[in-house]
Amino acid sequence: MVDIFDEVSDDLRTERALRLARRYGALLVLACIAVLLGVAGEQVWTWRQDKAAQQAAGRYLALTGPIDAGAPPTGAAAGKDADALARFAGTAPAGYASLARLRAAALYEAANQPAQANALWTDLARNDADPMLADLARLLWAQHNIGAAPDGDVHEELEPLLKSSNPYEALAHETQALLDLHAGKTAIAKGELTTLLADPAAPAGVRNRADGLLAQLNG
Repeated sequence: MVDIFDEVSDDLRTERALRLARRYGALLVLACIAVLLGVAGEQVWTWRQDKAAQQAAGRYLALTGPIDAGAPPTGAAAGKDADALARFAGTAPAGYASLARLRAAALYEAANQPAQANALWTDLARNDADPMLADLARLLWAQHNIGAAPDGDVHEELEPLLKSSNPYEALAHETQALLDLHAGKTAIAKGELTTLLADPAAPAGVRNRADGLLAQLNG
């Protein structure tokens, strides 16, 4: 025979459970709904991000495809292409915006509009979240401003790139050698170029250019 006290105890537990369910059931339902909405919201956000990236990729390729297919544009044509890429960068997702600004800067330089090119390189160097793109913009600014900007300013941009941990180290040392030549520091420049020529980690193109320049300097 079932103990009467066990039955009473079971009934009491059931009653307490029902009271708790009635008291907190609505809150539990709301919590479940909140979780579901959060998951759904994240999925919608991811879908929108993916869709925006796909659209940006299509627009970027539509702008750069004709440029890459023909001869490198110059003059007014290069300036027109640069303007289009700069406008695209203003509304594109971060990654494509950075790529568009880099392409636009190169085209502005080809169009003999250095002020516009320098503005884009400087903005990328100071504000881009990707350190590699920021450093690339810094290097490009330095390369194109030897003789156009004070030597101290060019060296200041190059300085953080001259470290062995930087992926642009060899290119930065090559640019520093050219800056030293511009400043009349021929012996220092020769030392930079000799070091580059002997560095097996330096890209082949950098070593070849260093070899050719040293040959010219040594007569």
